[in-house]
Amino acid sequence: MVLNGLQSLLGRLYDVALDHDVYDFLVTDRRALASFTPSNDTRAPDEELLLAETRDGAGVALYLDEAVLQRLEQADPLGALTEHNLADYCTALEGVSHFLYTTWRLGRDVPVSLLELETQAEVDKYAATVFLLGGQLGGAYPSQVHARLFDRVVYDQRLEPDQYDRYRTAHHCAAHYCRRLERRFVHRGELRCEALLRELRKFYRLGFRAKIAHALA
Repeated sequence: MVLNGLQSLLGRLYDVALDHDVYDFLVTDRRALASFTPSNDTRAPDEELLLAETRDGAGVALYLDEAVLQRLEQADPLGALTEHNLADYCTALEGVSHFLYTTWRLGRDVPVSLLELETQAEVDKYAATVFLLGGQLGGAYPSQVHARLFDRVVYDQRLEPDQYDRYRTAHHCAAHYCRRLERRFVHRGELRCEALLRELRKFYRLGFRAKIAHALA
């Protein structure tokens, strides 16, 4: 199943254990979210991570629109990532990224901020896409990834000011960091894979303030 593949891809990239199966926490019917969604929120995003305090700690659920999942099962990006399935792939990968990073941090009793979560997801999309397309292209570095992921962003106009600022800041931080990754680890069209992986794994494990500072260095 495609979400397991994406979760496994991120687990390998960052060398983190997959302690939970994303499908065990998946919700695909938006009506099930009615009691968790603010009444003044008119958006209906295709992906959303839900967190709630419980007597046992924290409750986690990942919402992904059923239509997105069906399209990805029919055109699996792990087999062939194309312009046709790129948008759905990014939606699903962002959700899996949020789920994996949150459960990994909570499992270590470490808090996670929304800005940190969004910044890591943007970096995850870049890193996963570079390695995924590199494998599908026979090892060649896919030089168009940064421009495709970071130069064509459009924000939902229904976002509240604080939400807009968070998404814009996360996008800026990740775009700056990933451009620096290209300068450091791509030489004459060849990707220094092992060195890049070491850097990505270091970044993944940084705390909130250190992560943002490192992204913008």
